[in-house]
Amino acid sequence: MKKLLKVIMSMFKEEKLQEFQDIEIKDVVMDSKKVQEGSLFLAINNGNKYIQEALNKGAAIVIGDKVPEEINDKRVITVENTIEIMQKLAREYRRELAVEVIGITGSNGKTTTKDLITGVLSEKYITEKTQGNYNNHIGLPYTILTLPENTEVVVLEMGMSSFGEIDTLCKIAEPNYGIITNIGDSHLEFLKTRENVFKAKGEMIKYISSDKLFIFGDDPYLKNVSGIKVGYLEENDYKINIISEELSATEFTVNNFEKYKISLNGKHNCINATMAIGIGKTFGLTMEEIQRGLEKSQMTAMRFEKKLVGETLYINDAYNASPTSMEYSLMTFDNLKVSRKKIAILGDMLELGEESVKFHKEILEKAIETKIDKIFLYGPLMAQGAQLVKNNNIYTFETKNDIVKALKEEKEPIAVLLKGSRGMKLEEIIEQKEQK
Repeated sequence: MKKLLKVIMSMFKEEKLQEFQDIEIKDVVMDSKKVQEGSLFLAINNGNKYIQEALNKGAAIVIGDKVPEEINDKRVITVENTIEIMQKLAREYRRELAVEVIGITGSNGKTTTKDLITGVLSEKYITEKTQGNYNNHIGLPYTILTLPENTEVVVLEMGMSSFGEIDTLCKIAEPNYGIITNIGDSHLEFLKTRENVFKAKGEMIKYISSDKLFIFGDDPYLKNVSGIKVGYLEENDYKINIISEELSATEFTVNNFEKYKISLNGKHNCINATMAIGIGKTFGLTMEEIQRGLEKSQMTAMRFEKKLVGETLYINDAYNASPTSMEYSLMTFDNLKVSRKKIAILGDMLELGEESVKFHKEILEKAIETKIDKIFLYGPLMAQGAQLVKNNNIYTFETKNDIVKALKEEKEPIAVLLKGSRGMKLEEIIEQKEQK
């Protein structure tokens, strides 16, 4: 990683120039356990306690802000704030690379859209993406610093929980293209209103020219934003029509004549895929290349992920939840064509603020309007919501083990949806079922 070494040497000038000029950086790590010969180790927070361990393992350079006094090694650069230096290094390294940066924000669908865009652009370009949930002020610069020098496109997920965070991420990444998936109810605990969510997500807009900004045109907060609009309404630049939806795939058209197929379910995933189609076209890919990319996309786990355990079909959509994504998931599960009894297991939606119980009540009201046979609830907020919605198909449980026992008592083949916030860890129900 010669260009990264060049950035480091430039930032710290003569201070370490002589010591570093013959160094070879092989990788960048924040976890001391992953340090190997030639690593750049970024010591963040408690990571400073493991600087000596990193040096012993052969780290090429260590950057830390609370370096133990007893360490006197020429490979160590002491700074005031490791995270701030990391962000500055990432911005300068991004400028050294001949890379196109695509930034994605929004309340829901960021990860799926990221995965689909990466799959599509990988058909023609060397494309990297945010791994896991590395989408904040630490994860995003870390992702940039780990990019191979031959990267042509990077797709960066941009998360936030308050004002100013998207602005910070855009200043670091300097995106050439932007995507805003939608404006939902996530982070209301901190931002209070959807209008504020729009303002916070919309911090990206000033960084992207309107001919390179893709937005969900059906969203009431985004429809008046200048950009390339994707959605189901007639006035969108990329208008979607669903042709058919089966368990294994969904077929849809874009602008009434381009036909595409994805191995995902739900209207929302057709929107995510069409974002990828629009980006693909902007980057000069043909319809055939785009379709191949959609088919090859490596999807992140726990996004409506299907898994057969014994005779039970699980739909694991348990990575996270908000009222909007919960509604999407319930609608998609309701429309899923399976010859099985349907059971939805719904966990608490967190970080919704003062009106949390109201949101849970509203979701349960929508759930009982579906054709889903049973609704199992886990968590105190869902339990409070259930007290306000009387329905014989709703069952509350105190433990996941109780849910596993209830599923075991079902006598006919079942399809089970898991949906809840990350803190609820509903995927543990599948793990317990597998161990039975």
